[in-house]
Parts: sequence; C-alpha cells; structure tokens
Amino acid sequence: MTEKIKYIGCDDPELELFESQYELPEGMCYNSYVILDEKVAVMDSVDKRKTDEWLDKLEKALDGRKPDYLIVQHYEPDHSGSVGAFRARYPEAILVGSAKALQFGAQFDEKFDTTHTKAVKEGEVLSLGQTSLHFFMAPMVHWPEVMMTCCPEEKVFFSADAFGKFGVKDADPDDWTCEGRRYYFNICGKYGAPVSTALKKAAKFEFDTICPLHGPILTGERMTEALRLYNIWSKYDVETQGVLVAHASIHGNTAKVAEKLAEILQAKGAGKVAVTDLCRDDMAEAIEDAFRMNRLVVCASSYDADVFPPMHLFLWKLQMKAYQNRTVAIVENGSWAPSAGKAMKALLEPLKNVKIVEPMVTIKSSMKEADIPQLEALADALLAE
Repeated sequence: MTEKIKYIGCDDPELELFESQYELPEGMCYNSYVILDEKVAVMDSVDKRKTDEWLDKLEKALDGRKPDYLIVQHYEPDHSGSVGAFRARYPEAILVGSAKALQFGAQFDEKFDTTHTKAVKEGEVLSLGQTSLHFFMAPMVHWPEVMMTCCPEEKVFFSADAFGKFGVKDADPDDWTCEGRRYYFNICGKYGAPVSTALKKAAKFEFDTICPLHGPILTGERMTEALRLYNIWSKYDVETQGVLVAHASIHGNTAKVAEKLAEILQAKGAGKVAVTDLCRDDMAEAIEDAFRMNRLVVCASSYDADVFPPMHLFLWKLQMKAYQNRTVAIVENGSWAPSAGKAMKALLEPLKNVKIVEPMVTIKSSMKEADIPQLEALADALLAE
C-alpha cells in the first residue's frame, strides 16, 4: 500500500453466508493492516476462521519486530475474532479502542485482560513517530462502539465497516458498486444519519485512499464514486430513477401480473424497471433495489387472511432498514377473500415519507383482459408522482 502501511488481510472464499443470512457467491474477506513506524500499529484483526493465516502474515510483515498497538475499530466477531490469539502471542501490545469496544471485549471473552488496554476518545491522536492516528467516533455505523481512523501523513482513511462490500478482496475489482450497494443497505442501511455524520468528520481530513474492513482498498475514481454514492445512500436519496416490481406469488398467477405491469411501466417511460421474485431471488438484493430506485410496486397473493409470507418478510425488512422517501403501489391477488392489499398497506403506512398511490389493484385468481385497464391506471398514477 505505502512504504509504511502493509496489507495483512485474509480472504474467506468458502464462507457461504455473511452474518448467517447474506448470500456470498464469491465469499468474503477480512481486511487488516499494519503500520510500520517507530511504533508499530496493527489495524484490526480478522475472523477466527482465519486466525492462523492472519498471524502468519502479520509475523512476516513485522520481520522480527513486535507490535506496540492493536487498534480495534469495530468489535464484531468477524473483526475481533483473532484478538485473543494476538494478545496471547504479543502480550505487551496495547489494545486500543473506544470505551464501548473494550466493554464488548469483556462481553465476548470472559477471560478478557483489561491490562494493556487504552480507551480513546473523540479527536484523540496516537503518535507512531513520523505518522499519527487520528480517531473519531462513528457510533451505529453499524454498532455503537465503532470508531474510524485517519492517518494524515499517509493520506489514508481506515473506515471500519463503511465502504465495504461482499466478496473476496479482489473479486470483480472494477465493480464495487453492485455488491457495495447490497452490503450498505443490508448492513448499514438503517443508520443513514450516523453514516452521514461520520462522512462529515472524515471530510476534515485529506486522504486519497480508503481502507475498509471488507472488500477492495479504494483509490482514484473508484474512491470518488464510493464517496458520491455513500452521500446519496446515507440521506435516503434516489440513486436511479425507476421502478422495482416485487412479487410474491404462490402458483405463478401473481407473478404474471407483475411481469405485465413491468411491461406497461417500461412502455410508459418509467426508466429502469426491475422485477424480483421474492420467493426465489436474493432478498438482500431486493432490499438493495428498493432503496436504489424511487418507486416500488408490491404484488402479492393473499394467504391465511393476510399476505403471502415472502412479501411480509420483504416489507418487514424494509421497515427494519428505515425505508423512506419513496412512492409505492399495491397489487393484491385473492380467490375468495383478498387480504394481501390490506396487510401490505398496514406494513407500509408506518414508513417515513412513503406515499401509497391509488388505485390499489385487486386480481381474482388470475389476470384477465379486463384487468389490464386497472394496471394501466395504476402505472399512470405511479408515474405521475
């Protein structure tokens, strides 16, 4: 990376689920860095799955030296899982983190040694010699103990989980956006205001490199684009003018309605129109697309006097991730007592600045020619907003 900063992170290509819920077609990586100055600082550890590999890389980078500090910016186990092994090997090194991070250390490990620890505060600076580490707190990005670090002399910003992405470190190096977006809205999406605050703090420093805890190191145009997108995402602004049509269909009839509506929207100039099958497609990607675009259509079958569960899960997750500032249309299907529309509306109404457009369309069992004018009217109403 630089003469003083070395990368010692580890890929985990065999990991199938991140946080036991997000699909990882290309695995994951845990980034860690070591700064070699008059004092030696290690920036974060890695998941316990990769402890031995990480310690071997660290020892090679140290080349006979001993670390003076282990900086823990985020105590989630995928980054703190090797702290205990590090401290066993280098017992004189000082563990540096926020006060809350040190508290979490004791919560995760009942044998946590409180000696050789240093709790740092907002704006505190740790000198390593020719370089220095400037700490600022970033609570709820996306845990309360998180802090971020700038090294002005090297123009490097250590951003904790912010600016991360799914995948091994160098997977698809030219396409950060897609998996970076899926990562952001599913990991940090609920915490737009804290992310925005952290970005303002980081802007006080001059840097040309962002070192996240997951994904590639960001420089040049890719870093500029990532900063632009984080500014949009953290404010819940619209990245792409378009419509996501999300459907949950039991026997395929509601899916046909969704596809027809998508065709109508495309013909009417709706911009980008995407269709997702909530029963089969990646739910995290559906969440990502809902935040990406300014309009959403939810189409679902009625089920047990409620709504088909995949749609309930989707809307519940949108609630959890603070979905807001969007326009939504509803299509329900029912054979004898349609209930999906009422259930979906109840899940949407509490959302901030989400407008539900009329008319709500009701399909009885399967789409008929007589239903097309209703879909046309719904498309017109959605695009008029």
